[in-house]
Amino acid sequence: MEVKTYYRKLREIEATLPEEVILVSKETAEGGRAGRFTEAPRTVAARLIVEGVAEQAREADAERFREQLRQDHSDETRRRAAASIQVTVITEEQARALVSKPSTASRSKTESKAEKN
Repeated sequence: MEVKTYYRKLREIEATLPEEVILVSKETAEGGRAGRFTEAPRTVAARLIVEGVAEQAREADAERFREQLRQDHSDETRRRAAASIQVTVITEEQARALVSKPSTASRSKTESKAEKN
């Protein structure tokens, strides 16, 4: 492709694309796999489309891809929260106070038994 034609085509395609574009890859001779979705800025998307290695995804496919990204992000956030361990450092005196002090649940049972007697 001639350089002038390449850049003219690049500008034309870039003008029609939104700011962020969901692309679907095409199979290429260099080993590119077809059907892979990715999100790219307008300038990168236009270059990939002109070079013939990707095409803009249909709206339904793009929405499915975005929903999957949201779900993956949510799952990862939950996984990281579950993996984090919270530790509280207390003194020996505080530990003894916790051990010797009856819990509120056992205290209420003891009080109930005392009232019955």
